[in-house]
Amino acid sequence: MRAIKFHPIAAGVMLACGASFTYAEPALEEVTVTAQKREQSMQEVPVAVTAISEDQLLQAGVSDLTDVQKLSPNTTLQASRGTNSTLTAFIRGIGQQDPLWGFEPGVGIYVDDVYIARPQGAVLDILDVERVEVLRGPQGTLYGKNTIGGAVKYVTKKMSGDTRVSISGAVGSYSQTDLKVAGSTEIADGVYLGGAIASFQRDGYGENVITGDEQYNKDIVSARVALEFNPSDALWVRVAADQTTDKSAPKHGYRLAPGLGGEPVLDSVYDTESNMLYDNLVETSGASLTAEYELSDSVTLKSTTAFRQGETQTAIDFDSVNRPDFDVPAFYEDDQTTQEFQLIWEGDNADLVSGVYYYTGTAAGSFDAVLGYLTNVIGIPLTQNVAGSVDTTSLSAYAHYNWQFAPDWNLSLGGRYTKDEKDADVFKANYLSLYSPTFQDKYYPEGADPILLGVLTDYENSDSWGEFTPHIGIDHQINDDVMVYAGYSAGFKSGGFDMRGDASQLPSTVDGFDPETVDTYEFGVKSDLFNNRLRLNAAAFRADYKDMQVTVQEFVEGGGFASAVLNAGESRIQGIELEATLAMTDNLMANLALGYADTEFLEFISGGVDVSDQRDLQNTPDTTAMFQLNYSLPMQSGAEVVINPTISYRADTQIFEVPNPVLDQEAYTLVDMTATYYSADGKWQAGLVGKNLTDKEYRIAGYAFGGAFDTGFYGAPRTIALTGNYNF
Repeated sequence: MRAIKFHPIAAGVMLACGASFTYAEPALEEVTVTAQKREQSMQEVPVAVTAISEDQLLQAGVSDLTDVQKLSPNTTLQASRGTNSTLTAFIRGIGQQDPLWGFEPGVGIYVDDVYIARPQGAVLDILDVERVEVLRGPQGTLYGKNTIGGAVKYVTKKMSGDTRVSISGAVGSYSQTDLKVAGSTEIADGVYLGGAIASFQRDGYGENVITGDEQYNKDIVSARVALEFNPSDALWVRVAADQTTDKSAPKHGYRLAPGLGGEPVLDSVYDTESNMLYDNLVETSGASLTAEYELSDSVTLKSTTAFRQGETQTAIDFDSVNRPDFDVPAFYEDDQTTQEFQLIWEGDNADLVSGVYYYTGTAAGSFDAVLGYLTNVIGIPLTQNVAGSVDTTSLSAYAHYNWQFAPDWNLSLGGRYTKDEKDADVFKANYLSLYSPTFQDKYYPEGADPILLGVLTDYENSDSWGEFTPHIGIDHQINDDVMVYAGYSAGFKSGGFDMRGDASQLPSTVDGFDPETVDTYEFGVKSDLFNNRLRLNAAAFRADYKDMQVTVQEFVEGGGFASAVLNAGESRIQGIELEATLAMTDNLMANLALGYADTEFLEFISGGVDVSDQRDLQNTPDTTAMFQLNYSLPMQSGAEVVINPTISYRADTQIFEVPNPVLDQEAYTLVDMTATYYSADGKWQAGLVGKNLTDKEYRIAGYAFGGAFDTGFYGAPRTIALTGNYNF
């Protein structure tokens, strides 16, 4: 393991520093991004950003958003515990693991500039995408709402006058069968219609050893349609809609210790034992209207109107045995409406992006904590029901101004004021029954009617928070090839109410919790060296993270469990990031991504005591690294084969702030390789995609309730797939 860890980094350094003078004419292509909400060369943007094009996604074998984490330093993008399509996202140590309604993510997910407020359904499959951008550090000025850690942008293709139809698919390990159809055409002068539909199917990596049902399978259908038109030379309009249905089986955990009844630990980490029903459904859909109007050569107005909604029905078996020792059936539902107006001005030596952003949405849900284990203790079945909703209204105004105040010097000033209001309705009660009235008919219809034993929480409350998040930066173009920059940015994540809060144990839960903030300082360099053969981008950062929202859950005396979300933490995060691309020859390219994060809690109040020396940030390994070769082999027929081996490394990772030697994941290295064939006429491609070729077993999430209730969830085993694509 130690040799594997350092060889990719050492090789990348040797390539970048020692082998760059012997090549003839290779050069790197310019990369365009919209990180500052206008098209720019990535090398001119004073922001730490990773941009991955459609070809790079294909050649790296990226199938969904979680595969992007290995390509971006200090980034965690993973399927959440117990789910298939809910996203856990952390960038530079800042994010949100708990997907419960009422909580806000710390990393903003955007599809064509439309903010996705909930993590459910955010594990986006790659479908008709132009590129993916990962912006690291708070994006409080231009993106605002809950981008305290960063933002991930999913950019789809704009349509042109040419008719195109693309059919692609994949067959592979575990009966993988994927099919995607995408296309666009001009249906009238200046009017374009396009869309895509896809089916992603795969058998499970494991099974429920009790029922034989699948574990870690995939059953997703996704579709997107868009209409673009230019009513005039100055006006461009896009109307788009999408829907995704995920019927994959619920993903129960792998028990890390014997069950309460002495049930042994299973042989495969992908297997489980569960008594729960195997129905699971995640549906998300949305529609948007985007319009851009050029008032003049220098002024553009842009409007983005969007509506999204989602519904999740799921089941989590915390005990993973054939008894309801600790089972959680649940459902979530949400909707959001957003409106953003932008004014973009570009002058001779200055430019401005400004706007107002409005968000309103409702997130609601309910779940039972079925505590069957207590039946053996107190002789009666007991369940605890949590239900509620939270309405959020957010309004913000922002401006980001760039001024070239001297030749090769640029000053950027920005700020956003955000006002968030939340209205919460929270209910929590104990019932004498295996299930509450909400879930009784579905899970235990033959049982007696539940009897209410006592209400623990029942309140309605509202609160509001306002925050100004400034930005100031300066960059200097040393020469045509090298730009250096320094900047300060503030980030803000809204406060809220704990839907699990137990007012009988913690009366202050009705007051909710406050926002968290971060102050980040960043120094960076962007360079294209040796006649554009070596692209070397680096950043050093420090983040002062305050009023961290910390979730604490534990069993309590008398049955049930108590939850508290406290502004209990303050931490310092500092580190470096390096991204390098070297055109070694016309046909051989090397990529290196290296991230280092030194994290430290300065304060962590638990039970009135500062236990910061016993805590560390979750989902944030101190080192992430990726080394990749891209070798293009031309053929006499004019065809081309591109071979792409990738080694990625993640250091020791804590699943939660409290160290847990049973649950936490040790450092691991993954080896992937793809080979892609491009026909001479450019009409079709075929590929062989191998992931986790060493069949490494690694844990990405888990639950830690102690002993028999410690469960883990794992990344995919070795998989191999044959892919194909034909363009008409």
